[in-house]
Amino acid sequence: MASYAEQIGAFEAKHAANVATMKSLMDAASEKGETLDAEAQDQFDELQSENEAVEKHLSRLRQMEKMAAAGAKPVDGSAAKAASDSRDPRIPAQVKAAEKLDKGIAFARLAKVKALAKLDGESVREVAKSLYGENSSVYGIVAKAAVGAATTTGTTWAGPLVGEESSLFADFVEFLRPQTILGRFGANGVPSLRRVPFRTALIGQTTGGNGYWVGEGAAKPLTKFDFNRTVLEPTKVANIAVVTEEVLRDSSPSAEMIVRDQLAAALRERLDIDFINPAKAAVAGVSPASILNGVTPVASSGVDADAVRADIRALFGAFIAANNAPTSGVWIMEATTALSLSLMQNPLGQAEFPGITMNGGTLFGLPAIVSEYVPTGIVALVNASDIYLADDGGISVDMSREASLQMDDAPTNNSATPTATSLVSMFQTNSVAFRAERTISWAPRRTSASAYLTGVAWGGSAAP
Repeated sequence: MASYAEQIGAFEAKHAANVATMKSLMDAASEKGETLDAEAQDQFDELQSENEAVEKHLSRLRQMEKMAAAGAKPVDGSAAKAASDSRDPRIPAQVKAAEKLDKGIAFARLAKVKALAKLDGESVREVAKSLYGENSSVYGIVAKAAVGAATTTGTTWAGPLVGEESSLFADFVEFLRPQTILGRFGANGVPSLRRVPFRTALIGQTTGGNGYWVGEGAAKPLTKFDFNRTVLEPTKVANIAVVTEEVLRDSSPSAEMIVRDQLAAALRERLDIDFINPAKAAVAGVSPASILNGVTPVASSGVDADAVRADIRALFGAFIAANNAPTSGVWIMEATTALSLSLMQNPLGQAEFPGITMNGGTLFGLPAIVSEYVPTGIVALVNASDIYLADDGGISVDMSREASLQMDDAPTNNSATPTATSLVSMFQTNSVAFRAERTISWAPRRTSASAYLTGVAWGGSAAP
């Protein structure tokens, strides 16, 4: 039996042929200036009646075609029986909805699958299939090509994670980005930092020249322009997060969130601290300096609302005096400082600064970014357009269960000059260490691109 599409095509062709014949009958009569004769009338009426029936039948065929399409199922050629069943109209189709995951969960699943494959010496594909099924995005990634079982001696266990153009990795970066100070620039009304590539010379003008009035025959004075040259070299931020094997083997969504959150936390703290802490100086070839490093601070004048306004006025004065555009300014402060501002009230019981909350908002018309990693007592005003940011947008993850770690956020170990210290064995404690790395760097176009306050205790008790 012909398919619905073939039947529709045949009847449409018949309908068109009838219309063409009817047109030729009318054209012949028009040329003679006569009406249709009896024979032509009968032929025309017969064709018209036939086309009306064809149109009704075409409507029924199109309706049946839609119904057939709604019940269609994809052909499965993975096995002979599956291929036969998928073509059998007596076997109903199965509709499967794609699983909707929170940001970063798919990446955490991939890291978890690779870790378990290494721990158990199994195929990555088999672990992904047993945990999440063949229709999961994780299985789709690892099943692209033949993947051998991971071994404990492999030094490139996470090689496939590096440079893989997959939505899983982009999804994790999107999860991490809004949790960092850097990632909040360019979102929700906050001006963007100036994106630049790595290893590219950036020439900036630091001082301008002067023009002079010159009389007839007089010598023209010279003027001088000063420039600086900035090159952002790739620098790598890394940290290690530790989870137990029990958590790793747990298939519940909460366990996957633990893996995801641990990987994100491994990078978030270091990025925020080094970006905003004035004490952070550059280490050549290792890490960039804070955007506040080398900037002369402004001391806070007090704790009440009047002192807040005086401090903001002083900060704006230093910011504008350096030729920074106030429209691209962004506040950066502690969450507790933002909370204190939001709790301050005027004599009428109204919020003194209604635009600010502990999650951010606006202060004196400019957006505010809050982070728990801003040093205590510091409030910064940053010209976003004067901060260079180079970011490759990727992330790499490695894991180990054989390592021994110094469980400290400021480790003293150094392979060149080792120091005796207490170490924790991952094997002995049934734990797995994930090392997360991200290539990123930043630099202010000029030192005066930022201004900041110190000793801020707004909303607190005045010193006796």
